[in-house]
Amino acid sequence: MAAKPTMLTAEGLKNLEEELAELQNVKRKEIAEKIKVARSYGDLSENSEYDDAKNEQAIMEARIATIEAILKTAVIIDESNTSTEHVHLTSVVTIEMIKTGKQCKYKIVGSGSNETNPREGKISDESPIGKALMDKSVGDVVEVETPGGVQAIKIIEISK
Repeated sequence: MAAKPTMLTAEGLKNLEEELAELQNVKRKEIAEKIKVARSYGDLSENSEYDDAKNEQAIMEARIATIEAILKTAVIIDESNTSTEHVHLTSVVTIEMIKTGKQCKYKIVGSGSNETNPREGKISDESPIGKALMDKSVGDVVEVETPGGVQAIKIIEISK
């Protein structure tokens, strides 16, 4: 079965490639040195430094495997050919919460990437809000199930 493609922006691809290079070329060496130093302390069965370094190594190797899997299925979104008629990946959407009148601006990014960061205004296309906004137009009102209950959201603006 073919893996699901991971939609990435050019910026997201660059960030993943940089993180992978850092992990492979710098962190691996640092952790190997930690393990070497911890081994020199003697008995490994009661050596917490050794256990900590091995755990750190396992976490790092898992992250490397995750990034490599993402990069194998990566599809780069061509942002130059995108329109502002409908919400799609890479759209910057200004929304208004109907109940409160509060406005927020979000960039819709691929779900399989590491680009999502709601604090920076980057949400996944598979998040509740992202999913509800996809393919909608300015003026559309959508209902979104949130932890606080169903919210009505109006699309104010779509930009690149």
